[in-house]
Amino acid sequence: MRIQRVLGLLLMVITLSFFGCKSTQTVVSDGTINPNLSAKQLIKNNSKNNSDFKSLSARVKIEMQNGNKSQSVTVSMRMEKDKVIWLSKLGIVKAMITPTRVAYYNKLDNTYFDGDFAYLSELLGTELNFKKVQSLLLGESLFPLDHNEYKLSIFEQSYMLQPKEQQDVFEIFLLLNPTHFKMDSQQIAQSETSRLLQIDYLTYQNVEDEILPEQTKIIALEKDEELEINIEMKGISLNEDLRFPFSIPSGFEAITLE
Repeated sequence: MRIQRVLGLLLMVITLSFFGCKSTQTVVSDGTINPNLSAKQLIKNNSKNNSDFKSLSARVKIEMQNGNKSQSVTVSMRMEKDKVIWLSKLGIVKAMITPTRVAYYNKLDNTYFDGDFAYLSELLGTELNFKKVQSLLLGESLFPLDHNEYKLSIFEQSYMLQPKEQQDVFEIFLLLNPTHFKMDSQQIAQSETSRLLQIDYLTYQNVEDEILPEQTKIIALEKDEELEINIEMKGISLNEDLRFPFSIPSGFEAITLE
């Protein structure tokens, strides 16, 4: 299951507590659907609420369920927006993502991975990059939104955007929240390979006037295999001076995802 291996690696990187937490408040979604809203207006409102911080640190609780196997871990994350996502678990496992690099090491088994998004994209069968990983964490669209290319409809209690012409390789469905116009759900389906990636943003939180995900559920399907990942982000601090030290120890063994 290639999608599981790639997501598993990214989770080691994304979710590999932190102190100095600021007060947060869960955002209550009580917006009313406006049936007259245009795709242009919706995308404009969405763009206004994209994150605009310099740096972020947080505690992250991850629960993974794969068949009968499950595991849970609480980790820490630091981010400099658009530049780096840095992670550490008690200094034993460290990871770092930049626009040109995806790397981590594990002192428990003396292994490491050091690659790039081109390699992960090849394994996954669709383009993956730093911005998409960052957008996934921040509740923002994985894809550039242009009102000339998307059509708007209503799905239950969300606005739904989908390309006017879906691609042959995969189909995209984006559900936006009527309260704060960030993502309720992102769904990417590849029918030929029986793959589905669904990212549901269950709750959001307000941190220093930034609307950020609180609870996120990711479901990855490939044929008859399913991987479920639940992410809870707490203790968020914004715009502090952060360090991002990372160096793979000598003598560690490289792993591959073949």
